[in-house]
Amino acid sequence: MSGKFEIDKASNDQFIFRLKAGNGEIILASEQYTTKSACENGIDSVRKNSTADDNFERKIAKDERHYFVLKAANHQVIGQSQMYKSADGMENGIASVAANAPTAVLVDLT
Repeated sequence: MSGKFEIDKASNDQFIFRLKAGNGEIILASEQYTTKSACENGIDSVRKNSTADDNFERKIAKDERHYFVLKAANHQVIGQSQMYKSADGMENGIASVAANAPTAVLVDLT
C-alpha cells in the first residue's frame, strides 16, 4: 500500500496537509495555509523536494527527541515530522517521506 497526502481543514478554517505512509501513520505535516490552492502548492513542493536528502534538516528537541523538517529550495519549511525517540527512527521517517511523497495519491477531506 502506498502513501497518500490528505488535505484537511484546521479548526480555524485554514488548510493543512498530512503525508501518511502506507500503514496510515503520519510522516509529515504542514503548516496552515489560508487557501486550498496554497496548500496544494505545498504538496507539490514536498513531492519535488523530498527526493534530495539535503532538503531534510535533522533536529533535536529540548526533551532529546529527534525530528526533521523538510525545506524547499528557498529554505522555507514545508513540513515537519512527528517526534522520534531515536535518531534511527527519525532517519526511517526521512526515508519514508522520500519513498512515499513523489507518488502519493491526493485525498481531499475538505
